[in-house]
Amino acid sequence: MEIQKLYDLDETEFEDVTIGLVRLAKNVPDHEFFFTVNQKNDLNFKRIDDLIYHGSYYDYFFPRFEAYHKFTKTCFTFISNRCSESKQKKLQTELFTGEENIKFLLNNHIEVQYILHSSEQFPDFSVILLPENLVFPIQDYTLGSEEELYQIIQYYE
Repeated sequence: MEIQKLYDLDETEFEDVTIGLVRLAKNVPDHEFFFTVNQKNDLNFKRIDDLIYHGSYYDYFFPRFEAYHKFTKTCFTFISNRCSESKQKKLQTELFTGEENIKFLLNNHIEVQYILHSSEQFPDFSVILLPENLVFPIQDYTLGSEEELYQIIQYYE
């Protein structure tokens, strides 16, 4: 009698994740930005534990801010695209390692200040009212399962 496989990783399809790219019109500190966002919304964004990226030579710390929408029961998370702190683990003895003390989660989008993630399969970022004079419209961006940021978001979810 054959045993049927109930779960096969090769056959499992990973869903793409939609995130929002948030670009600020002017440079403001995190606390000022979220104070303004919290005033305009029923949401109350709070700082939570940093997202930590472990590189070969540095550990990078990315601030995260989280809030729950009461009616939709959705969790929204803003993740800073640029690390706020880096701690050197070991001395670089090689040239051109490609690792510096500043890191971006989306290297191709260094003009993005925050990455907006939702706990929903098909997120609706329009429920968050952002200050019009401070933020450009949120741009939807799809992450495939093979991308490093996708893996990081899944780990922290």
